[in-house]
Amino acid sequence: MICNTGRFKLLQYLKKMCNNQLHFILMQKLITLYSMTPHETWMKYALREAERALDQNEVPVGCIIVRDNKIIGKGYNQNVTLKDPTAHAEIIAITAAAAKLQSKFLEECTLYVTLEPCAMCAGAIVLAKIPALVFGAFDPKAGACGTLYTITEDARLNHRVHTIGGVLDAECGALLRDFFLVKRNGGRQEY
Repeated sequence: MICNTGRFKLLQYLKKMCNNQLHFILMQKLITLYSMTPHETWMKYALREAERALDQNEVPVGCIIVRDNKIIGKGYNQNVTLKDPTAHAEIIAITAAAAKLQSKFLEECTLYVTLEPCAMCAGAIVLAKIPALVFGAFDPKAGACGTLYTITEDARLNHRVHTIGGVLDAECGALLRDFFLVKRNGGRQEY
């Protein structure tokens, strides 16, 4: 991983050495990729899933499940498309990962999601015995993993999930804010 000072110096050097703008942009993207933490790198994949939701006029939340450095399940919100209130990104990803592993327990996995899970999804994460959860934006209206409730770390339950929030918070939050801004200003609405 490259520190910010080293990244800046490297970018300055590359700007002098690159013979065209496209080459410089490609090198800049590569440096950015290598300067991210592993959690940020995986969250970028979850953001791709959120963009798929956005393309279908769904609330842009995306989720991936990783085991042994491989994505074994992924999903994005599909409540409107499937006409199913439980079709949250996390539920779809958990179902896909469980099918892949042929197990109801997703031990040795990490779930990455762009928005703090709601109570339903937090409960599903606990029931699947997923050991680690990493989320992007905090959800002040429905967040159940630290904001309104702490379901994933509740000692009264039979399983607790190590929970990390705020990874790429600005990027994840901006996607949601922009989506709802368009909705408020008369954009496509199917609810």
